[in-house]
Amino acid sequence: MKIFMIADDSPVIRKVARRLIEDMGFVVVEAASAEQAQAMCVENMPDGVLVDWDMPGMPSLDLIHWFAHYPDAENVKTLYCTSEVLVSEMTRAKRAGASGFLLKPFNRTMIAKKFMEIGLIEQETQAA
Repeated sequence: MKIFMIADDSPVIRKVARRLIEDMGFVVVEAASAEQAQAMCVENMPDGVLVDWDMPGMPSLDLIHWFAHYPDAENVKTLYCTSEVLVSEMTRAKRAGASGFLLKPFNRTMIAKKFMEIGLIEQETQAA
């Protein structure tokens, strides 16, 4: 079973995303900060991570860069999650190593589409 991490300081976003992603068959873990995400990943690397654009403690782009360069994270798919389409910020995220982008507010269809685009799922899965 695939593991997906939601790294977002908002408990509401984590709760909504968890419900949607678990319905797609993933085991979901949550991190409220970039530092917590790193510590959890060192112990058990997920298959994918949703990284909020504004995390406490460490800039989100630094966390994405860490995933792109950490030896055990070479296959981790990262989604940079933002509420605004800012081309310059998205370009910086892509250069840091983001696999793709997810805009807020999101729904199950949007998440499934992004998961297919970045290779986390082969086709949209139905809720169990």
